[in-house]
Amino acid sequence: MALPPRAPATRRATATTFTALAVLITLGLPGPARADSDDPSAPPGSVTTSPPPDVDANSPGLKLADGATLAPAKVLDIKSVVEDLGGEERREDTNSDVSFALQAEVLFPKDSSKLNPDSQSRIQAIADEIKAQHATTVRVFGFTDNLGSYAHGLTLSKKRAEQVHDRLAAALGSAESGITFEVRGYSENYPIADNTSEQGRRKNRRVEVTFPRGAADGSNA
Repeated sequence: MALPPRAPATRRATATTFTALAVLITLGLPGPARADSDDPSAPPGSVTTSPPPDVDANSPGLKLADGATLAPAKVLDIKSVVEDLGGEERREDTNSDVSFALQAEVLFPKDSSKLNPDSQSRIQAIADEIKAQHATTVRVFGFTDNLGSYAHGLTLSKKRAEQVHDRLAAALGSAESGITFEVRGYSENYPIADNTSEQGRRKNRRVEVTFPRGAADGSNA
């Protein structure tokens, strides 16, 4: 038995393909991904398949009332966070400040305030950044987890902050004379992770060094 002609189906499929491509071009969406494409595919959820809404630029609701003015423009405080793979060191940059958070394990032996030899290079890197930013105020704050007594954590966190301060001052050399330091210990206060797991407690046992962003990035000190 002879099969019916397939030409109409081919024409319909072709028309559907052209229509789909036209919609993709109109919406600015990426076409079908190629296996050998140099550009990575967009993350799931970052591309919408819904058409953009129609906006009437002449709508009265979009116009300012008589005598009204726009508020002054504001620069948003953008935060950049960089953390190494193990979370041992974390750097946060905002429009105004630079902050380093070092886990206690990379600086001190367990339950100790004596710096280990490996801490020197990390503290030196922070000192170099303080010099580059021309910082005149530096905050060195120590923190612990919630294990043990609060009083013990307060003493330990303060001693650790003082040790980091002393090493920073030595690394800064002559530049240290123009810097005002604020050194404090906060025990288990201000956790940045959940204290119910060892992974969270490890992040909470830390020393933070924070200072204003300076002339190195073209902002005010």
